[in-house]
Amino acid sequence: MTAATAGTTPGRPDAAEPLVRVEHLHRSYGTGRARVHALQDVSLEVRPGELVAVVGRSGSGKTTLLNAIGGLDRPDEGRVLVAGREVSSLDERGLVALRRDVVSFVFQTFGLVPVLTAAENVGVPLRMRRTPVAEREARVALLLDLVGLGPHARQRPGQLSGGQQQRVALARALANSPRLLIADEPTGQLDSETGRAVMALIRAVVEAEGMTAIVSTHDPVMVALADRVVRLADGRLVEG
Repeated sequence: MTAATAGTTPGRPDAAEPLVRVEHLHRSYGTGRARVHALQDVSLEVRPGELVAVVGRSGSGKTTLLNAIGGLDRPDEGRVLVAGREVSSLDERGLVALRRDVVSFVFQTFGLVPVLTAAENVGVPLRMRRTPVAEREARVALLLDLVGLGPHARQRPGQLSGGQQQRVALARALANSPRLLIADEPTGQLDSETGRAVMALIRAVVEAEGMTAIVSTHDPVMVALADRVVRLADGRLVEG
């Protein structure tokens, strides 16, 4: 390997470059007097390996920002770039590829398939990728161990606590080794003690998997664990 190529991977941006770049984002809903400005001229960058906490009151624009970064919503103005791809201009096929190969989500509602076991839920993204069975099973077992649920692999969501279900959801989000994890209020339905455990786990898996994470939260524990805090108020960036 030459000095020019050392430390780089073909097809991936240089590690010194931001993994996420948001440029002058605007997003509104409704018309006339009912018009709500969810985002107003928001710009930020997130570096590879960072864990960024997005904080602000309900209605401040946190979910809209995360959805725009992950390609679940399109801005009215501005650009979003993730791993060198301009998310805000991708067609549906491009968005599917982005969410399959680069970005994964964890939400308040765990979104697990009730009739599938924990292991089968974690394996869903790998099945969609047609990962060979042996490789898929090994990856699922590794991830369940990583989130502390190895002994619960054969249990279905209804047999698990809320905290355990969120751990399964986190393991599933990691299945395809995403470069960016987006978590929208991941502890919103959990009690404070379980929420703290999940927050600490997110910090740990970001480091273990070498990922970047953007987490919206009201939880001061997550804020303390984050590398950087981004604060929104009335759709505007006021800190970070």
